Amino acid sequence: MSTPLVPIFKTHSPVEASVVRGLLEANGVPSVVSSGVSQSLFPLSVQELGVTISVRADDADEARRVIDSHQTEVVSGQLVRLRDEFELLQKDIDYRFRDRGLLEHAMTHTSRANEDVSGGVVDNESLEFLGDAVLGFVVADLLFREFPAFNEGQKSKIKASLVSTGSLARQAERLRLGNHLLLGRGEEKTGGRRKAALLADGYEALIAAIYLDGGIEHAHAFVAREFAGQLAEVRDHGLRQQDHKSALQEYLQAQDRPLPEYRLAGTIGPDHRKQFQVEVVVGGEVAAAGVGPSKKEAEQEAARAALEKLGIRN
Repeated sequence: MSTPLVPIFKTHSPVEASVVRGLLEANGVPSVVSSGVSQSLFPLSVQELGVTISVRADDADEARRVIDSHQTEVVSGQLVRLRDEFELLQKDIDYRFRDRGLLEHAMTHTSRANEDVSGGVVDNESLEFLGDAVLGFVVADLLFREFPAFNEGQKSKIKASLVSTGSLARQAERLRLGNHLLLGRGEEKTGGRRKAALLADGYEALIAAIYLDGGIEHAHAFVAREFAGQLAEVRDHGLRQQDHKSALQEYLQAQDRPLPEYRLAGTIGPDHRKQFQVEVVVGGEVAAAGVGPSKKEAEQEAARAALEKLGIRN
């Protein structure tokens, strides 16, 4: 006769459920996860979902003791969260989510979702897709209003610079977004928190999460705050074409060092949104790497990164 199972933990967060299950297993308490998570490609409300962790009846008291030792908040007798790992991020972005599950969803990389045995963790690729569109719209709106005298070509060049992978990765780094990404073990070991493509995707997913949680007004306000400095630079100094490759070459020549070489390291993403990864090599050693929607832009980004490492502003 099988031992009956007792539900001891319920949450709307699949990632939190995974944390709790790991906590129980670390304390020698086996558990079973059951999920009501929809397999929809784009769940809009985590509040409608549910994950339950159950244990054998004779392990229930020990399981509750382990969970209670990590409990921080109880509402109507139900554990709400073991911790709020995104509290600092919400302060940094100056936006508080009503549905914090959306923020968790935005920070969940596909490597983390692939490692979840329950199948209840959804990655942020759909949010990244939506965030790319929201960001493009808001930036276009800002440029239309801020620079009415600029022609279409000028505004397009500014927009391309602002929404490039390198630019978004730098914005993400400023927010320390890499610290909050939910990554799989393999991605964690290979430095995923510092990869420009992952940071840029997470940044776009964050914009989508703000849009879904608070509407276009809050998304617009966030993007306007984030890019205020770059827009001010254009306003004060006009449209400047920065040629990082030429600047790097001139610097190396002045230092009597070998000229830089650029090599394609790989590509990422689907064919319709392919990103090129390029390394800049100086004297046989990789000086820096860059990512962009074309080889030319990836080379410029790699050169910019190399200049930054050298402490040179361009």
